Amino acid sequence: MAKHVLAIDQGTTSSRAIVFDSNQKVVGMAQKEFTQYFPKSGWVEHDPEEIWDTVLSTCREAIADAGLEAGDIAAIGITNQRETVVLWDRKTGKPVRKAIVWQDRRSADICSRLKKDGHEKSFTRKTGLLLDPYFSGTKVSWLLENVKGLREKCEAGRIALGTIDTFLIWRLTGGASHVTDATNASRTLMYNINTNKWDKSLLETLGVPKDILPEVLDSSAEFGVTEKSLLGTEIPILGVAGDQQAAVIGNACFEPGMMKSTYGTGCFALLNTGEDRVLSKNRLLSTIAYRLDGKTTYALEGSIFMAGASVQWLRDGLGFMKAAAESGTMAAEADPDSETVLVPAFVGLGAPHWDAEARGALFGLTRATGPNEIARATLESVCYQTHDLLKAMQKDWKSAGRKKTVLRVDGGMVASDWTMQFLASILDAPVDRPDVLETTALGAAWLAGSRAGVWPDRKGFAKTWSRERRFSPKMKAAVREEKLARWAEAVRRTLTNA
Repeated sequence: MAKHVLAIDQGTTSSRAIVFDSNQKVVGMAQKEFTQYFPKSGWVEHDPEEIWDTVLSTCREAIADAGLEAGDIAAIGITNQRETVVLWDRKTGKPVRKAIVWQDRRSADICSRLKKDGHEKSFTRKTGLLLDPYFSGTKVSWLLENVKGLREKCEAGRIALGTIDTFLIWRLTGGASHVTDATNASRTLMYNINTNKWDKSLLETLGVPKDILPEVLDSSAEFGVTEKSLLGTEIPILGVAGDQQAAVIGNACFEPGMMKSTYGTGCFALLNTGEDRVLSKNRLLSTIAYRLDGKTTYALEGSIFMAGASVQWLRDGLGFMKAAAESGTMAAEADPDSETVLVPAFVGLGAPHWDAEARGALFGLTRATGPNEIARATLESVCYQTHDLLKAMQKDWKSAGRKKTVLRVDGGMVASDWTMQFLASILDAPVDRPDVLETTALGAAWLAGSRAGVWPDRKGFAKTWSRERRFSPKMKAAVREEKLARWAEAVRRTLTNA
């Protein structure tokens, strides 16, 4: 009997495939980066064909790296960059143009128009989201308004729409399945998270034909079976979740009040609120954490657009380092008295500010400021933004009569001890780093593996979570307050909607 699970982790800058054994241990892995396209200021695109090629090749390589054959894989779980949207021809399977990435800001004018017409309250009430270019719905509106002949093709039934998970499932199943899960659907501005259905009035407001949308399933469900020719045998796809929700699951944050913060290209903090959808008074998002056996679990979410991407900018844009991992060492060697502050609003600011027009800025530069000080300011900016999110969440959580949260972290940046220590100190709260850092892929694998019967249920899986290290606060209160005040002033001077 096949006892391994293959997790596809399709991210913003790379695609990874990871093979887990029956004890949830990584036994095989492959990863490939793909091209980032920036055709105009604020525009970010991906080539769906290149994404597909990297996913298929990494799946094959990960299985080989594990010393296995496709027949040893019991199920596939998929986790993906959210909000990135693709439209493709149903007959040929070919994308109509490049995918518009979640970071893309081109639909800012559409969002402004919808806000001006008084639609934001309706969108927030139904979807838990704000009218921001970050989400898929206005990206689709932009495509329908700007790609010649696209609307006519959609209305003729020739076009399929999906987030990256849907596109991959379509390709893996040879076009047999046009589906998504509730977590990805909840990020589109088109899905009513109260009724768990595509919302007719929202679709009409956005001008999106319903027939191009995928069927929405639970996060653990029968999504289809891979074509035999792709991996060597047919393998069921049994789990799907957007990357941040998959990290909630991978961190075993199944109880209300538990919180995770993922540090990848961006930073995303989610707080499990159970069956209760908490309406934020602090410009956070209400979203679906996961849907299992038809039962929806909700979360509060705060989104930071630039986390690891800011370090990537230091490496690739400024040439300060050869590897992103060097940033922690540079920060540790920086002048401790430097007051340099970076507000990384390269593509606008996310929660709790939601300013699409804000742009990045450096404050406090002196003749003594060098690469080390800017590297430290970059890492600190991620922690300051997390502080803003946690503060907003705690306000909403207290208003809902809940208990103090539990914070668990994951993602590439958490490997930096310097960053995690500064995070704990600036939050004035302990930060727990898990033994398994591949929590996003682990969450997708659990959704598939538990349904396949080779992994434990929720309660059993939660017992397997273990902490590698706890970082405790080490900063004096006066120093913390001084740093936070400096950060707040820098943000205030950066905002355009203040």
